[in-house]
Amino acid sequence: MSAKIKENNYDQQTVLVCCGTGCTANGGRKVYEAFVEKVKDHTEWKVQPILKSTGCNGWCEKGPLVRIMPRDITYCSVTPKDVDEIINKTLLEGSLVKRLLYRDPVTKEHLSSHHQTDFYRKQHKVALRNIGEIDPGRIEDYIERGGYQALALALHNMSGQEVIDAVKASGLRGRGGGGFPTGVKWQSCKDAPGQPKYIICNGDEGDPGAFMDRSIMEGDPHTVIEGMILGAYAVGASQGFIYVRDEYDLAVQYLGKAIEDARSHGYLGPNILNSGFSFDIEIVRGGGAFVCGEETALIASIEGRTGEPKDKYIFPSEKGLWGQPTVINNVETWANVPVIILHGADSFASIGTSGSKGTKVFSLVGKVVNTGLVEVPMGTTLREIIFEIGGGVLKKRKFKAVQTGGPSGGCIPEELLDLPIDFDSLTQAGSMMGSGGLIVMDDHTCMVEVARYYVNFLAGESCGKCTPCREGIRALLEILTRICNGEGRPEDVEMLEEISTTMQEASLCALGRTAPNPVLSTLRYFRDEYLAHIEQHKCPAGVCRNLTTFYIDADACTGCGLCKKQCSVDAIQGEKKETHVIDESLCIRCGECFRNCAFNAVKIR
Repeated sequence: MSAKIKENNYDQQTVLVCCGTGCTANGGRKVYEAFVEKVKDHTEWKVQPILKSTGCNGWCEKGPLVRIMPRDITYCSVTPKDVDEIINKTLLEGSLVKRLLYRDPVTKEHLSSHHQTDFYRKQHKVALRNIGEIDPGRIEDYIERGGYQALALALHNMSGQEVIDAVKASGLRGRGGGGFPTGVKWQSCKDAPGQPKYIICNGDEGDPGAFMDRSIMEGDPHTVIEGMILGAYAVGASQGFIYVRDEYDLAVQYLGKAIEDARSHGYLGPNILNSGFSFDIEIVRGGGAFVCGEETALIASIEGRTGEPKDKYIFPSEKGLWGQPTVINNVETWANVPVIILHGADSFASIGTSGSKGTKVFSLVGKVVNTGLVEVPMGTTLREIIFEIGGGVLKKRKFKAVQTGGPSGGCIPEELLDLPIDFDSLTQAGSMMGSGGLIVMDDHTCMVEVARYYVNFLAGESCGKCTPCREGIRALLEILTRICNGEGRPEDVEMLEEISTTMQEASLCALGRTAPNPVLSTLRYFRDEYLAHIEQHKCPAGVCRNLTTFYIDADACTGCGLCKKQCSVDAIQGEKKETHVIDESLCIRCGECFRNCAFNAVKIR
């Protein structure tokens, strides 16, 4: 962006400890507590360092992360046992703890800052601009980085229509999956008759492997709140709701405190900043159903009804919550709004592609070296994200596909790695942007099983209200299961396509209409795997047990013994440095030997 996001001014040593959900699971909170206790034990401080627990830094693979400012030192995989050494060497003596620095896999150089790594260099943070830089429980930290300045600017210098016009000019499209133009939605709500009007933040993130919205709510809750207040001012709403997935306890905790602090500072409640505008926010815990991420089902859940979608012949912006005009946007969309208002629509629109402006946050998971949270300009290619930011495929295996858009998305093959990621390109490739999950798969992945996995997930999440979705998903699952079990029929491929087409045309909501995407995309790009399962009774990836028999190539086996160690049923015999053999009568075809052999000696018969 042409205008810079405001940076922190570190006048004294500050220790930032990542306490996002991933780092906390690996002991990040214990690292922070160790710093708190051990800093107190030292009496030689000229100025005692400031200690802050932050949200997710994004580099989950290397967490827990500890950053020392203002020197911008980043330590990786820190444990409580490392805290004494960091205090003594870095905080007191000014030297580095070399073993905790990231080591570049190519140059072998130890890098003192995460900003020097390939993982961060190609990122452009807008929605994630504050995460990892602030304590999400302190409103003062948010204000220090320019928080609530956009709100003050809008309330005292702009009309509601001017705010909408700025969002339109920015080109911001909804980041929750559909990609609908945000400003157009707001305009529809503003123009719709009826009062009161409502604002809703959709935080019901349910895609497997997705944690973008979670990280924003946990790491920078005030940016979501400020975005919602700006939206409310724009359309004339007086009440807002944040609908949070029920499992996101930490997000609820930080959002609750942020709402209280915003009220106490005059940013929420009656007569905000003495402007005459009043607005407040309430948190609603999710109903525990994936379908509640669909906006009409979400509205039903907030109203206390069963979370079932309805046909949107009238959009929620015209008739939504309790029959009143309602704006619904997801967490990431709201997080972009303060930046657009504060730094200008042109600045935001200068990023991305002609049809997809700004940046997009992705959760990068699966068979990739650097798992984590990534924010890049729209139009960045899949290759750049997976191989440059992500570091490539684990164990240097061959890339096979990447699943985009969650369980209702599609699988993109290797030949499309140079596809620029934006709303339109992914749709044309048979997938979708979705909320932003990227799941990387290697050549040990069975694409038929992948389709079966996602269809099975959706079968359990369909509300069952409409027949095409309810019966269609079950039929797809039955056929895919049969194929994976070695009982596939020649007519199954055609049947999968017919059922999928019917679901796309006749299902009530987006869940049913997009549910066939994993099936259709794998049929489009990996049809040969389906035919191998059906015609040859063989799973090329060695995943489907009824279709797989493993053996050890005597010429390739080095006798390292790794396969024998991985075998849970002692089906592999052989002495060290001698050729090993698989006893097929004992083998359960789990594939652990196949996936872990470093010499490609375990093969599929």
